[in-house]
Amino acid sequence: MGEHVIKVPDIGEGIAEVELVAWHVKTGDSVVEDQALADVMTDKATVEVPSPVVGKVISLGGQVGQVLAVGAELIRIETAADASERDVRPAVAHAPQARAGVSPSKAAPAPARQSAPAAQSTADRPIASPAVRRRAWELGVALDQVAASGSGGRIMQADLDAYVALHGTSAPARMPSPAASPVAPGVDQEEKVPVVGLRRRIALKMQESKRRIPHYTYVEEVDVTELEALRARLNDKWGKQRGHLTLLPLLVRALVRAAGEYPQVNARFDDETGIITRHSAVHIGIATQTAAGLMVPVLRHAQDRDPWSCAVEVARLAEAARSGKATRDELTGSTITITSLGSLGGIATTPVINHPEVAIVGVNRIVERPMLRGGAVVARQMMNLSSSFDHRVVDGQYAAQFVQAMRGLLECPAMLFVDS
Repeated sequence: MGEHVIKVPDIGEGIAEVELVAWHVKTGDSVVEDQALADVMTDKATVEVPSPVVGKVISLGGQVGQVLAVGAELIRIETAADASERDVRPAVAHAPQARAGVSPSKAAPAPARQSAPAAQSTADRPIASPAVRRRAWELGVALDQVAASGSGGRIMQADLDAYVALHGTSAPARMPSPAASPVAPGVDQEEKVPVVGLRRRIALKMQESKRRIPHYTYVEEVDVTELEALRARLNDKWGKQRGHLTLLPLLVRALVRAAGEYPQVNARFDDETGIITRHSAVHIGIATQTAAGLMVPVLRHAQDRDPWSCAVEVARLAEAARSGKATRDELTGSTITITSLGSLGGIATTPVINHPEVAIVGVNRIVERPMLRGGAVVARQMMNLSSSFDHRVVDGQYAAQFVQAMRGLLECPAMLFVDS
């Protein structure tokens, strides 16, 4: 018998250390070639470390949440090969979706499973990446029913797509709610949840933003009655041919127009060098909630898009983020961000700026309220914009003027389509 040591892989780009975010095996497990062993994360990518050999896990080199140096021992596997032929080179990590930020599917992986013995058919215990496993769970698909086309019997995203196209999906099983498992009176059950992976990255990002940026929040109400009427008419006329419009593409158009008039908000501030970079193009970050946490894919060159093109691209980016397929380029380079909680948007919020940007526009929910118009009380659809600005770069008056410019466009939506 021999031993094979797998080291923390060199992901490149000068990365010296990684965070261990998930184990997919434990000591004593048998593993097959190309089976997923662990997920490691840098500030730019999450990658999966596969097994290059068949054998049995002898030891693990760290705990979830631990930061490991590149080249450190990650896992030791007992093999049938002669010990003199032991290969201690780092395993090659699979990173087909390596990108800025992190992969939501890998940051919240499915629970580790017992690995298949080397002599057992891999079809009995399917091999798949955390992204594929999580997507299969969301679709309600049993992976042991999916034909694998990858090396070593690995199930790929394309295999899952083919299965769904042929057999459809079913609702995934849901975890029981706390109410379904009552706690005995007087008992306090504690659960310690490590802050690792995507959750840690989000925490560090928010901490950095609040530590560095003196936030100034400005809230203004907007009458969107005419805007909603216009949106309904556009959908009635063009919905079948061009797709259904939500409110977001029209908000994007208003933001683009207002930012053209007030370019200081469409900027990034490097506070290490003291340089503000203003942008002529408007690359809008679209805050998107995923199962693993908040992601911000980027709608690039929003100034060049009509509402329908914007709607299609926003939907594509949101799906990419939620399925873990968003690329590095799709998650970096925004110059200003829009965030919305939809029907949960509340009356007002204090959104946190997406550092190193200098402004973020928060959208609150639409409510019908009685308003005075021409001396008469009428029902109007009202919505608040809660926007935050970097007070080092954007003065309060300038911020207010920018929001009022957006308000003027939204309350007179014909102006959204008039060339300036």
